[in-house]
Amino acid sequence: MRLVQVLIPEGNRKSVLSALDEQGVDYAVFDETGRGEFEAMVQFPVPPTGVEPVLDQLRAAGISESAYTIVMPTETVVSKRITALQELYPGDRVSREEMKSTAQSLAPEPFTYFAFIVLSTVIAVGGLLLNSAATIIGAMVVAPLMGPAITASAGSVLADRDLATRGVALQVVGLLLSIAVAAVLGAILRGTVIIPPGTDIRAIPQVAERTSPGFLSLFIAFGSGIAGAISVSRGSGSTLVGVAIAVALIPPAGTAGLGIAWGFVGVATTASVLVLVNLLSINLSALAIFWFSGYRPELSDQRESVRRAVLRRGLVLIVALVGLSMVLGLVTVASYQTTTFEQRATAETERFFDEAALSAYELETVEVQYDTQDIILGDDPTVSVIVGRSNTAAVPPDIADRLDRHLQETTDEDPAVRVGFVVAQETERIPPTSDPPTSVSLDETPPVHLRSERSGL
Repeated sequence: MRLVQVLIPEGNRKSVLSALDEQGVDYAVFDETGRGEFEAMVQFPVPPTGVEPVLDQLRAAGISESAYTIVMPTETVVSKRITALQELYPGDRVSREEMKSTAQSLAPEPFTYFAFIVLSTVIAVGGLLLNSAATIIGAMVVAPLMGPAITASAGSVLADRDLATRGVALQVVGLLLSIAVAAVLGAILRGTVIIPPGTDIRAIPQVAERTSPGFLSLFIAFGSGIAGAISVSRGSGSTLVGVAIAVALIPPAGTAGLGIAWGFVGVATTASVLVLVNLLSINLSALAIFWFSGYRPELSDQRESVRRAVLRRGLVLIVALVGLSMVLGLVTVASYQTTTFEQRATAETERFFDEAALSAYELETVEVQYDTQDIILGDDPTVSVIVGRSNTAAVPPDIADRLDRHLQETTDEDPAVRVGFVVAQETERIPPTSDPPTSVSLDETPPVHLRSERSGL
């Protein structure tokens, strides 16, 4: 429930109270002695969805749009008429005035906002480099990115240009600052003993997760934007929803900055695309939720121009998303192809060494190197195999070429094949693994490697 207080201008007391009586609203009237242009103050309880229509009726009765008005949440209301009002105004959608006020409060002052952006980015970079999901979640809690996204969409549907412009500016500048901070911090850490020399950030799972964006990223971003808009329009708690929005923005922005610091153009580009796709998706979903929830400008003569502006902005966001979705589609297809090849190559390699002619050899490990960047750049996959042999077993001179031809025929790819032989002893048969070995014990005999000459290795 909401408790509304409104000052009644001189000469409008009767018409205002009549409007409340027509709505079946219980009210209390107090004489106003502080300001000469008002004769009384009226306060009344009303359900959240009834605030906007009741205030519209009062404005039609003589209260101006800029008149002194307070809308406050209230815990309990005891009134004979309140049940009828709840039936007349069901639901929990907040009024236009409340939604605008909430949107304004969600966009903090620049110093506070940018300070939290820097802090959340520092935490996210640490979490990415440590491969710590818990630390990254901590960065999402700190990030203040929900406010500007909601502010921009709310300003658009309510014809508040300043509010919309502020929201867009805070989002763009905030994310650019996040990428820059991550790049600077990554460059500093890379030159210290904190980061081991030769560290390849592309091998860190939390970083790799943000460099292979697929269509599932759209679901995350749209879901975050919808959740944020619903939490504001329904007056529910929005702190945890802000974490969901930060999930889609801060870790990818930090990844893009680390890609710049390490000089990996592919990492920086794909992570930046993910940031942009998520940003557009969040704004589009929030804009749609506010518009279809019935929020409109206060002045009726602005509604048509706002409808055109919202439609135009929505179309721009959709066109941009469609263009960027082509990148997501390419990455999704490439990821499917690489995973499929890895599974087939591993299975076919195991089948190859199960042949009776190769019974003297034991397949130890199979490692497939093939990622989305290889497909985009047209590079061939690499299959590295470690095979165990006894001291008496000779090394077949053409094993790499034979395996290469077998994989070509069964996978429709042209991989580069590398076969390494080690002298191995085992008390019982150990099944092969597709992971590279952490260590290999040799019986004082160096490993022998064979490579497919046709592959250029």
